[in-house]
Amino acid sequence: MIASLPRPTWLRAGTVVYGLAFFAFLFLPLVVVAVFAFNDAPYPAPPWRGFTLDWFLGSRQAQTGRTGLFADGPLLASVWTSVVVACWVTLLAVLVGTTNAFLIERSRFPGKQALSLLMLAPLVIPGVILGISILAFASRLAQLADDLWGLELDFLRPGLPLVVLGQFSYIVSIATLIISARLKRFDITLEEAAYNLGATRAAVFATITLPALKPALIGAAAISFLMSFENFNTTLMLVGSDAPLTVTMYGRMREGATPVLNAVSLFLMVASAALALALLRKPAPGTSA
Repeated sequence: MIASLPRPTWLRAGTVVYGLAFFAFLFLPLVVVAVFAFNDAPYPAPPWRGFTLDWFLGSRQAQTGRTGLFADGPLLASVWTSVVVACWVTLLAVLVGTTNAFLIERSRFPGKQALSLLMLAPLVIPGVILGISILAFASRLAQLADDLWGLELDFLRPGLPLVVLGQFSYIVSIATLIISARLKRFDITLEEAAYNLGATRAAVFATITLPALKPALIGAAAISFLMSFENFNTTLMLVGSDAPLTVTMYGRMREGATPVLNAVSLFLMVASAALALALLRKPAPGTSA
């Protein structure tokens, strides 16, 4: 009813202007990045010098001497490194987040409220501080193991295992919140009815609880993957010789940016949009998701 009430002309015009300004602020930088990925110039900025695909398909052996995204071995290797790290972080975050959700929503024990609040602490700690703290703690443990027992614990040194651990330390909190919200709305009487009919605990979880949690699990996995893939602050503090994409792009920017970074950004935007559309796609009637 409120939306159907007559409004002054200036208020309607102001609403339209605000909406246009908001979406322009949100999407205009992305459009600029995408457009200048095809600019025939050695820099990712105006003026426009013409259309080219060199920043995607060019190779150093070609006449232009430009190395495009799909011919840049180190850049592609960093993309794959980010994918591997994101997959591990996603797997750990969803598994541990599901366990945490059941612990918080289904268990009763002293201090549960304090533990739930403590779980949110990594979300309010700056990524740089979190990365430095994890690096210092892991390095001390590795040095202690070396001094006392002569063990060389490489996974506690800067490198991909520590990057996975650092990203997992706060992404798991987000996964827990997503899965807990779904579990809180779940009708527990469905499980009780299954138990009354003689179903085992494993059967109830596999046939009733898990299907009900499926949307939350998929959402938590997608968000965990994307947050891990784009993470920079924590990753920079913990990275070793195998740099993920964000750290590699940062190094390239310091050396002097070229439109190949725009090409990478456009490629990631398209991949993210495709992932979002795949998750939002609804199955046709009569088909399974």
